[in-house]
Amino acid sequence: MKLLSIDGNAKIAKTNLAQGLHEIYAGLSMMPDPIICPGSKAAGCMDGCLKTAGRGAFSNVAKARQAKTDWWHADWEGFVAALVKDLEALVRKANKLGKQAVVRLNVLSDIAWETVPCERHGETFRGIPEAFPEIQFYDYTKRAARLHAILPKNYHLTFSYSGVATYAWQVASAQAADANMAVVFHVKKGQPLPKLWQGKAVIDGDEHDARIHDPKGIIVGLRAKGKARADDTGFVVAV
Repeated sequence: MKLLSIDGNAKIAKTNLAQGLHEIYAGLSMMPDPIICPGSKAAGCMDGCLKTAGRGAFSNVAKARQAKTDWWHADWEGFVAALVKDLEALVRKANKLGKQAVVRLNVLSDIAWETVPCERHGETFRGIPEAFPEIQFYDYTKRAARLHAILPKNYHLTFSYSGVATYAWQVASAQAADANMAVVFHVKKGQPLPKLWQGKAVIDGDEHDARIHDPKGIIVGLRAKGKARADDTGFVVAV
């Protein structure tokens, strides 16, 4: 089973069009659950998750994502070994094209890949990003503790906001880490994202997913999609 894709997710595909001159983006899309998304319960985001948006609405896409998650739960070591092979193939492709490989391993999950051990070229590494220093990795996370950890230099994290009360301590911890935050807004069709939110400039995160190029101290604004359009838990912010 192939795990990485450069065009299987609409956002990743859009990013390749926007940044494709010098970079090649790939993503790993798994079906989220409370185990691989351990912050989802407190954040109240599972029902409004992007798993229902875009191609996720198609049963064959959902089935493929679920198969990856099932594999992870049943045999994570085998899963990681296959992922290493996919990453090796991406490196070869990027080198051939003269581009920088950029990978989002948590398109719909929140696995701490910096602590998932793997083997590459006969050597054991503490985590996936450490094993592939030639790849730039990035993700969104709902676990503020990851922002305070010592991450590999090639792993960029953006905190994912929720206004649910049970999640407030995570938000406060992310703010203490001075992390960029991704915020999902209820925006009507044709209505722009707010220019400011909580005193910080809002950029349009729907234009592309190249979070590695974001300046510090900004809000990554996202429009509610799929079932998130009907969210009233506080996960999606009203404007």
